Amino acid sequence: MIAVYLANSQARVNAALDGLFQAPSPELTRLYDAMRYSVMNGGKRVRPLLAYAACEALGAAPELANGAACAVELIHAYSLVHDDLPAMDDDDLRRGQPTTHKAFDEACAILAGDGLQSLAFNVLLDPQLTPQDAETRLSMVKALAFAAGPAGMVGGQAIDLGAVGLKLDQTALAFMHRHKTGALIEASIKLGALASGRAEKTELKSLQTYAQAIGLAFQVQDDILDVESDTATLGKRQGADIARDKPTYPSLLGLSAAKSYVLELRDQALHALRPFDASAEPLRELARYIVDRRS
Repeated sequence: MIAVYLANSQARVNAALDGLFQAPSPELTRLYDAMRYSVMNGGKRVRPLLAYAACEALGAAPELANGAACAVELIHAYSLVHDDLPAMDDDDLRRGQPTTHKAFDEACAILAGDGLQSLAFNVLLDPQLTPQDAETRLSMVKALAFAAGPAGMVGGQAIDLGAVGLKLDQTALAFMHRHKTGALIEASIKLGALASGRAEKTELKSLQTYAQAIGLAFQVQDDILDVESDTATLGKRQGADIARDKPTYPSLLGLSAAKSYVLELRDQALHALRPFDASAEPLRELARYIVDRRS
C-alpha cells in the first residue's frame, strides 16, 4: 500500500510544483532555473505526503492539500539550499546531485533559497492552489511562518551550528531537533489538517502528538543512516555529521539504543492515531516508512 500511496502523492505534488517555476521575464531565467533545480531534482517528498495524509485522515480529498503540500516542500527545499552553503554545512552533494551553489554559484543559491521561501507563502495565499476560505489560508500562513522562523526551523539550525564540538544531553538534543527538523514536519501535518476544513481541537491535538513523535523519529533515523548507510544510497555525503563533530543520537546513546529509540517514537506516533479510523492508515504507514527508510 505505502509504495502506491507514495508514488501517487509524489506525482500529485510534483505536478503542482512544476508549474511554479516559469520565469516572468528573460532576465530572471537563471534564478528560476536554480529554484526549479533545488526543488525538482529528486527527494522523497515526505512533508507533502504528510500534509496529504493528514487531510485524508479527516475525511477530505487529498487535492485540497495541494497548496499545503507545495508550501512545505518549498520551505524544505529552501532550507536545504541554505544549509548546504559554505557558511553553513558546506556540502557538495544533495539528492545525488551537486548542491545548488555548486550547480550554479553561491550568490545564485542564496537568492534561489530566498525566492523559494517567499514562493511558499504566495502558494498558500493563491486560491487556485489553496482553495480554502481567507481565514483558513491566513491560519495556514501563520502556522508555516512560525514553524519556518526563528522559533522553529531557523532557530534549530542556529542551535545546530552552535552545537558543533559540544556534547549535548538527550534533552538538549531533542530540543534542537524538534526545532530544526520537527517544526516543519509538525507544520506539514497541521496545514494538511487545516486544508481539510474539518479539523477540531481534539483531532489537531492528536495529530500534533503524532507529528512530534515522527518528527523526532525522522531525525534519529537520519542519524542512524549517517553511520550505517553509504553516500550513493543517501544521495549526500555519508558520515558528514561525524566528520563535523556534530552531536547525534548514535554518538549519545550508542547505535543499538538509538535504533530502539526510533522504534519507541514510531509506536508513540501510532498510539496518537488511535482515535482515527481507517482514513488515517496513510499516516500510520508513513510513520513506519520514516523509520524503515534507508535514505
